[in-house]
Amino acid sequence: MRLSGVKALIELQNLSKSFGPIKAVDNLSLVVTKGSTVGFLGPNGAGKTTTIKILTNLISPTGGSALLEGIDVVSEPKKALSHVGAVVETPEFYPYLNPIETLAYLGRIRGMSPSELKKRSNEVLTEVKLEEWRSTRIGKFSKGMKQRLAIAQALLHEPEILILDEPTSGLDPRGMVEVRELIRRLKKQGYTIFMSSHLLLEVQEVCDRAALIDHGKLLVHDSIDNLKNLTKVAKIEITSASEMDQATISKVRTLKNVKSVEAVNSHTVVVTYEGSVESRADLLLSVQSMGVRITGFSSVGLPLEMMYMDLVKESR
Repeated sequence: MRLSGVKALIELQNLSKSFGPIKAVDNLSLVVTKGSTVGFLGPNGAGKTTTIKILTNLISPTGGSALLEGIDVVSEPKKALSHVGAVVETPEFYPYLNPIETLAYLGRIRGMSPSELKKRSNEVLTEVKLEEWRSTRIGKFSKGMKQRLAIAQALLHEPEILILDEPTSGLDPRGMVEVRELIRRLKKQGYTIFMSSHLLLEVQEVCDRAALIDHGKLLVHDSIDNLKNLTKVAKIEITSASEMDQATISKVRTLKNVKSVEAVNSHTVVVTYEGSVESRADLLLSVQSMGVRITGFSSVGLPLEMMYMDLVKESR
């Protein structure tokens, strides 16, 4: 088991990457500490995969540097990547090989001994719950099973760092759940995990920190709990014991910090509210003072999603 600490295992220092006139990564600086699980979050085209390809030495940066355990991936790629396991974009395997044969092939490329390979292959296939399919041709695997096998090969050499590029992309709901559960298990074992995603719910469920980017620029990097508290705009569902008429709804629209009110049905409205969490108590009191008997008052949607949309809007 790997113990968490304060040592920086991934460091991006003023990292940039341009493709002609397009800046895919723009002066990006970020630190991932030992034992943390960081969600690298952004919409499609934000620069996530480009950053990960630089980190894994698949492409070179235009400027800045990427360090793994303090070692530059460009100048010393073999040394820098020796303790890294990665899954970049959609994994593909030879369909006529089975998992044991595939891991043996990949392990030999890494220079692992036959005895070490045999031991680790059994361990990682058990970890990703593919031990029953160890002798089954990969051509018969679902996409989710291939994704778990990809994570197994990333774990084969017992790395300190796992870099995962949108690990649940394209999976069906069951496959997404299986991969997220696997990542949570690896997180508990103390692996340092850096995973990109465009799914806000996934990052909230799996990660303890999130780095949000848009157009290659870092918007914010903080703990999930702190990021939730940055939310400026909330959607609040209010349910009344009796019907709310148009006059009452119009009064709610005039209240301080209320941006809009949408009627869901005769008993329920959704209020778009901009203000602190504490000030929402004033909204509740104000609506009650109108004679509305409130039976439900709760946020709708994900706090992180609201905050992210605010930041993206501001960055554009």
